[in-house]
Amino acid sequence: MPLTPSRESALSVRRTTADDPLARPLLDELAHEYTTRYGRADDLSRYPAAEFAAPHGAFLLLLERDDPVAGGAYRRYDEHTAELKRIWTHSAHRRRGLARRVLAALERDAAERGYSRIYLTTGPRQPEAKHLYLASGYRPLFDVSVDPESIGSLPFEKYLENPKP
Repeated sequence: MPLTPSRESALSVRRTTADDPLARPLLDELAHEYTTRYGRADDLSRYPAAEFAAPHGAFLLLLERDDPVAGGAYRRYDEHTAELKRIWTHSAHRRRGLARRVLAALERDAAERGYSRIYLTTGPRQPEAKHLYLASGYRPLFDVSVDPESIGSLPFEKYLENPKP
């Protein structure tokens, strides 16, 4: 799934596994971020790596010159729904639209596997994630006018346009 080259260099998407050593720097930084914002990172160990593998899931890395700069995964939530997890952009590569590229690649991949809906949750202390999902056409399944801290996990959904028949 190659992507259009950026101004700086070519970006590509690699399908891999959650336990691939290439993914470790991104996941370690994500764990640090969760710990900083929430005091824990237990969500990263909640699901075994196999949940993010074919045929029901995927783990994708966005590479720049073979170095991981962003990534994300999905797992089967139900027969028609993929649940997005672990979407992350390395701190040195933010503000370049890379999370949107990862999100689009995950949506395409899920649609190709026959999913018609995406579900996800993000934390109340991740306003940048909330804004990404709202800007990417995700429907909040919570009252956006309420203080996110009073809600807890913020659920979103999006129906995919071209699912496999």
